[in-house]
Amino acid sequence: MNDIQETIKDIKSKFRLFMNGVISQSMREKGMDYKLNFGIEYSRIKEIAAGYEKNHELAQALWKENIRECKIMATLLQPVDSFCIEIAEIWIEDMKYPELAEYTVMNLLQNADYASEVVFRWIADERIYFQFCGYMLMTRLLMKGMKLNERAEAEFLDQAFTEIQGDEPMVKKAASTALKKFSAQSKENAKTIGRQLGLLSKSANPELKLYIDEIKYDIEYCV
Repeated sequence: MNDIQETIKDIKSKFRLFMNGVISQSMREKGMDYKLNFGIEYSRIKEIAAGYEKNHELAQALWKENIRECKIMATLLQPVDSFCIEIAEIWIEDMKYPELAEYTVMNLLQNADYASEVVFRWIADERIYFQFCGYMLMTRLLMKGMKLNERAEAEFLDQAFTEIQGDEPMVKKAASTALKKFSAQSKENAKTIGRQLGLLSKSANPELKLYIDEIKYDIEYCV
């Protein structure tokens, strides 16, 4: 454990070298109330992470720090093979900001063996960050070529169309993106989405109409 703490101390010293006070202040003004936020861009954090070996204990300790860059670093140094479902869900329960969800999905969850197992459970969850991670994970899996069988397709479309009519902007956007990626898989998928959007647009309010038009714009290139 002493070695882990020494490594974290070393990582923090590197963060201080690249601290951006302007960005840090801007993030605080937008409500990101970490104990400490160095305001470092992701590309730089990734560059720093490249100097360390992936290590489960180190990543878990970094995630527990109430420091933005430490949590992002954790997603880069956590080995996928030891990032079990239980730990993934503990991380999701701890999330407060979308970027942490995005980096966790991108760097870990999309490569986890259980990704296709949990994605439907998460999009059906009532907790916002589970839904958000679920739709982002679905987007990544669809982009990697995952095909949905008839039952899975019906479940996904039912959940996603329900969400774009909901009240949570973050989840609505993620569900909308997942629908676009589903459409991009085939002309048949695009036509399926187009038909449902046509039915939905008849009773859509102005805000929902914006989401519908945005998805329609994307799928026009798929049919």
